[in-house]
Amino acid sequence: MNNKLIGERIKAARLSRGMSQEKLGETLGVSFQAVSSWETGKFIPDSDHLPALSQALDLSIDALFADESHDWELKPVNYDCSHMFTFVKGRAQMLGFSQTLAILDQLRAAHGSQERRSKHGFSTTYMVHPLTMACHALAMGIKDDDVLAAALAHDMVEDAHRNPEELPVNVRVQKAVRLVSKNMYDPNETDWEDRYYDNIRKDPLACMVKCLDRINNLAGMADAFSRVKMIRYAEETDRYYPALLDVLKKIPEWNDAWWLMRYQMMTMLEAFKRLL
Repeated sequence: MNNKLIGERIKAARLSRGMSQEKLGETLGVSFQAVSSWETGKFIPDSDHLPALSQALDLSIDALFADESHDWELKPVNYDCSHMFTFVKGRAQMLGFSQTLAILDQLRAAHGSQERRSKHGFSTTYMVHPLTMACHALAMGIKDDDVLAAALAHDMVEDAHRNPEELPVNVRVQKAVRLVSKNMYDPNETDWEDRYYDNIRKDPLACMVKCLDRINNLAGMADAFSRVKMIRYAEETDRYYPALLDVLKKIPEWNDAWWLMRYQMMTMLEAFKRLL
């Protein structure tokens, strides 16, 4: 293994996180001279320091010691918010989906000023997230006003501080939006996450929205999450989402969508488990 290459990776990861050699050494319980010796390739970190080093730099041990290195040119994800908005609105008008149109009218006020940030310096309006979910549902052949409206509104309670009962949708959609809103739970309670998913599992529409949401977030997490958060997110998906998908499987009109979402979610999950 090329010590110099390992050192360059440590240095690049440290600088990308805005850490000095002194700060990294303090985090790991070593001197800044030790960090410097790693970065110059004079020495490599011993095995006792690797787990903490990996966490501090958000860099997997495999990536640190890989024989090959790629200097990728990172580009922003190809989101076209205006095109997605026009696409969803056009389909909603054609299908006569009054709830979807009403939520679209509120989307910019709810999320237009919020950003979806990338850890690589890119950003876009948060509206792309609910719009991508609605586009995904339409692409799978789902023509259901409740599904599209719930997908578009699913973060309005949690992130835009709206009251579910004030949303211009029916009681079924209001309930689903409330169920997927994590701010309805106390995160200090040890079992809140189990109760959160247990309640969602009792409502098929909430299951549909949550699965659409998870697929979109899995697809973009490498651009926005730290490695630690990606691992936790993958663990959460592995633990809770097969049961949500099983609910969707039992809805005849959603059977094709269930199969596609199961394939998309589990393929991404297994890929990330291998890479992480």
